[in-house]
Amino acid sequence: MHSQKSLQLEDRGTKGLYTRLVSSVLFPIHERLKGHDTVRVHKELESSQWLETEAIARLQLGNLRRFLSDVDQHVPCYRKFFAEHGFSPQDIGGLDDIQKLPLTDKSFIRANLEQLKAPDAADLARFNTGGSSGEPLIFYIGKRRISHDVAAKWRATRWWGVDLGDPEIVVWGSPIELGAQDRIRQMRDRLLRTTLLPAFEMSKKKLDQFIEQICRIRPKMLFGYPSALSHIATHAESQGTKLDRLGIRVAFVTSERLYDHQREKIEAVFGCPVANGYGGRDAGFIAHQCPQGGMHITAEDILVEIIDKNGKVLPKGEAGEIVVTHLATRDFPFIRYRTGDVGVLDTDICSCGRGLPLLKDIQGRTTDFVIAQDGTVLHGLALIYVLRDQPGVKEFKIVQQSLERTEIQIVREEGYRHDSEMVIREVFRKRLGENVKIDIDYKDEIESERSGKFRYVVSKVKL
Repeated sequence: MHSQKSLQLEDRGTKGLYTRLVSSVLFPIHERLKGHDTVRVHKELESSQWLETEAIARLQLGNLRRFLSDVDQHVPCYRKFFAEHGFSPQDIGGLDDIQKLPLTDKSFIRANLEQLKAPDAADLARFNTGGSSGEPLIFYIGKRRISHDVAAKWRATRWWGVDLGDPEIVVWGSPIELGAQDRIRQMRDRLLRTTLLPAFEMSKKKLDQFIEQICRIRPKMLFGYPSALSHIATHAESQGTKLDRLGIRVAFVTSERLYDHQREKIEAVFGCPVANGYGGRDAGFIAHQCPQGGMHITAEDILVEIIDKNGKVLPKGEAGEIVVTHLATRDFPFIRYRTGDVGVLDTDICSCGRGLPLLKDIQGRTTDFVIAQDGTVLHGLALIYVLRDQPGVKEFKIVQQSLERTEIQIVREEGYRHDSEMVIREVFRKRLGENVKIDIDYKDEIESERSGKFRYVVSKVKL
């Protein structure tokens, strides 16, 4: 088990001179010029992670009380919302008392977009989610929220023996990042030694270019969608290109469900561990995996609840929808916000010594589940494995159009057998219902989402 002191000593011994310059001088200057309080928040998070679980819960409760009182005083929309539901922040005696408030969701944000802004909020940044579930969302984020999210990511990065300033390759597809490549952004990326590879296009030519850049840059860390990194790894493997001796220490993945086969492929080809991260533009930097395997929640900033389909809060150990309250969103509050993701809170603590609570499992979005004709809810993995087991299936995507029809898109390669169709249809009907129509559509390639993400399973049937 690492102590805080031993981690600091290890950190000083492994950082290069330029990395220390970036993390201790250049990045703090960059954040100060942007009006962000990231450095101070990061220092506090580095300390608070080592508190006992009970102490972190007390810290979280104090932050929750201050946050709700601040929102009550400065956001008229929420002051009215609290009054309508007979709620007063002064009544918060424990974390469970937040359950006195109703849940909120994307429709609530849309209906109150302008009213949710604090009148005294300055320099709000307009953001939007990608809308992969068919429901894009516009919202605003203040500088305090950005500072807290960046600080939380910074802390989690350092868990893996890397830091700001270490060479990094980012495989990403968000229009926000890729649309901001002006001179200032490019100069900043050069100073921080970050190289951005666009995940929108994964043609053979592009993949060859990506692999050439990875070999030339020899990054200490990778960051990106698990589907994109595993796709690059698969291509490198097929070309006989060795990437496991480049000195890559960790591959950070986020923004999609991480499947076991993706983790195995990335780790085998790049020769480094995979660190899973969970969060979103709307919900914030929720949790991140440490080297001991624990998925630590950023509890200083984020309160996580798990609810059933009726909105009832579930105990630890039971799967349900993830609901978050971000305690640094006073300028545009996210309170008891339904993420649409399904997960489980862990009953244990991590062996790493951090007292932060854990997410035991993140099972994906509610649209990653399919529903059989008899009403049984199945995770997409129940259908994924039959496709993965068929020889010659290079890529695939499952779209449940309705209870009566499911579409399967398949990209074939050498070794594919046409009798696989019979096996696939048989298994799908066994899972979904004997009368379900299974359409198989062979394609030259399967398009990713507009954001560059890839989803193996999409259900248009609501849970």
